[in-house]
Amino acid sequence: MKIAGTAGQNAAEVQDPKLLIPSLLAAVNGVIRGKEPVVRDALTAILAGGHLLLEDVPGVGKTTLGRAIAAALGCSFRRIQFTSDLLPSDILGVNIFVEESARFEFQPGPIFANVVLADEINRTTPKTQSSLLEAMSEGQVSIDNETRALPDPFIVIATQNAQDFHGTYALPESQLDRFMMRLRLGYPDGDVEREVLRSRARRNPVEDLMPVATVAQLTSLQAAVDDIRVNDVVLDYVMALVDASRQSPHLELGVSTRGALALQRAARARALLEGRDYVIPDDVKSLAVAVLGHRVQTPGAHDGLVRGRHEAEQVITQLVNQIEVPI
Repeated sequence: MKIAGTAGQNAAEVQDPKLLIPSLLAAVNGVIRGKEPVVRDALTAILAGGHLLLEDVPGVGKTTLGRAIAAALGCSFRRIQFTSDLLPSDILGVNIFVEESARFEFQPGPIFANVVLADEINRTTPKTQSSLLEAMSEGQVSIDNETRALPDPFIVIATQNAQDFHGTYALPESQLDRFMMRLRLGYPDGDVEREVLRSRARRNPVEDLMPVATVAQLTSLQAAVDDIRVNDVVLDYVMALVDASRQSPHLELGVSTRGALALQRAARARALLEGRDYVIPDDVKSLAVAVLGHRVQTPGAHDGLVRGRHEAEQVITQLVNQIEVPI
C-alpha cells in the first residue's frame, strides 16, 4: 500500500508550494523515525538548492534518508553505487558509435536526473570523485569537448562512511566545499529503534512513500528563498562568524566566501521552512556547524581524518557560543 505524503491533498492541487513544506517534513519523518532535527536540516539544504553530504557509520539510515527525500520530492531520481572500479564515464555518460547511423550518439549516464544519490562516495577513486565537481558547481557536464546541461533542479545527496575505514578515499577540500551541509544521523533512541525493528519486519517504508511535491513546486520553493529578507544585522553576524574562523588559532583554514554565501542561503531556506519571510540570527546559529564544519581545517586533520573533522566542528561550535548573537 502506498503512503500518501500529503494529508488527503494531491500535490498538483496545492496552489501555494509553501503549503507543502509541513507535508514534506511529515513524509520524510515518517520514514526516518526520531531524527526530526536532521530531516529539518536536510530539507533546508534542498530548499536552498544545495547539495547534501550524509556522513556516519554504516547502517544508521543515510541511504534511506536520501531515498526518502527523493521520493517525497517527486523528481527524477537515480542512485549511483560508488565502488573502486567506477569510472567517470559510468557517471556522466559516453559517446557510442552507432553503425546504422554512422555517427556517434550520446548515452547519458545516471547523473542526468533531478536528484542523484551518490552512495558511499568515498569508496571510489579521486579521479571519479572529481567528475562531479563541474556538475555540482555549474549544473552541467563536459564530455568530449561538448557541454551538456543537467536537469533543473539538480541535487546531489551523497553518503559516506568514516574516511578512516579500509578501502576509502578522502574527499578533497574542493569537493567538500561543494556540499552545502554535512550531516550525521547517529544511532536512534532505544524506543525509536525498537519501533523500527517492529515496523520493518517485512518492508522498508520508503518503498511506499508517495511524492508530496512536483518538480515545478520544488523549483518554486527554491526560487522563494531568494525573496527571504536578510537584515544587515544578520549579515554582520554571518561575517563575524566567518572572520572569527579566519582569525582562530585553532584553524589552519578558515571559512571561504563560498562558505559565507552558503550559510546565508541556508539561513534564508530555514526561514522559509519556518514560515517566515525574514532571517533571524537563530537561523544562522542553528546551521553554522552543518554548513561551516566541513569547510575549515584544523592541524588535527593531518593526523587523523575523523579526529580532524570532529575538532573542526568543535571549533565552529565554540565560535558560535563565543560570538554575541544580535537582537
